[in-house]
Amino acid sequence: MRGGAMFQALLAVGLVLLVAPLASVAEGDSLAMADTSKVTCGSTIKLMHSATKARLHSHDISYGSGSGQQSVTGFPTENDANGYWTVKPAFGEKCAQGEVLKSGTVFRLQHVKTRKWLHSHNHQSPITQNQEVSCYGGEEESNAGDNWRLELSDAGGEWKRDQKVRIVHTVTNTFLHSHQHKFGRPISGQHEVCGSKSRDNNNFWSAAEGIYMPVRGSDEL
Repeated sequence: MRGGAMFQALLAVGLVLLVAPLASVAEGDSLAMADTSKVTCGSTIKLMHSATKARLHSHDISYGSGSGQQSVTGFPTENDANGYWTVKPAFGEKCAQGEVLKSGTVFRLQHVKTRKWLHSHNHQSPITQNQEVSCYGGEEESNAGDNWRLELSDAGGEWKRDQKVRIVHTVTNTFLHSHQHKFGRPISGQHEVCGSKSRDNNNFWSAAEGIYMPVRGSDEL
């Protein structure tokens, strides 16, 4: 190989060795800069009830009264595979992955394990006779009864992790609610989750464990 050709070959190899680590650093910087401090569309999260510390939970057990749909409860510990919910756009609407939920945003929550939607309607809850909260439908079955509206103390604010929020059922205008009342068998120790017309401290929830999609655009250098 002539001297000039050898020099060009060595130069090409050197550039590859130089660029590869720089690309890795740039990618790492991009990931480090990504903002995952807020609740966004596409995130899969657990919701913790502020007063009881129970996580919003569902399972393949139907209510024995009311609608007979899949029951929703508050699970007393964080170690619960049935406590994950994916944030999805409101029924009939679209929401880009990474779009931050703001006060007033209407959205749905899809139960990861059973693929049903957090739902409410005019049936009585089994323990307190408030409004029943259930899981309904599936991937291809949903309706406006699956829509919930975010309510923050700051009217123009964005939903941050660990922040206390209220979640309102849009059709019946009731708050997602829980309390110290617990079920007996077969779901002993789980808290009732229901809809309540009363605005009180048992309506507060916060986004806890989960996989948070980065805020849209926050990972761009």
